Amino acid sequence: MKDLPPHQNRRLDRRIPLGCAAFIALRDGSRVDATCVELGVGGMTLNAAYVPGQNEVLTVAVLGPQGEATLDRPPLIARLEVRRCNALGNGQYEIGGHIVQVVD
Repeated sequence: MKDLPPHQNRRLDRRIPLGCAAFIALRDGSRVDATCVELGVGGMTLNAAYVPGQNEVLTVAVLGPQGEATLDRPPLIARLEVRRCNALGNGQYEIGGHIVQVVD
């Protein structure tokens, strides 16, 4: 396969729509509630009331789906390098990025 520029390469990984609760852990110890809209092998998309800097690396925790038939599992914790941030309105932003590390 030939090399593609990063903006064209980002969607080669399959993305799974989720809609799971998540949060962004900020450096000062506070947390920002978020929703993980989609998750893929190499990245994720979040909706949150937070505006990150370009290429900022965020620590994100994605909680499992909620419901009666769900298993009790720890959250997925990952370090996400921000690639894009788009205003959605009502103080919410869509944050897309590349997963640079999955934290144990």
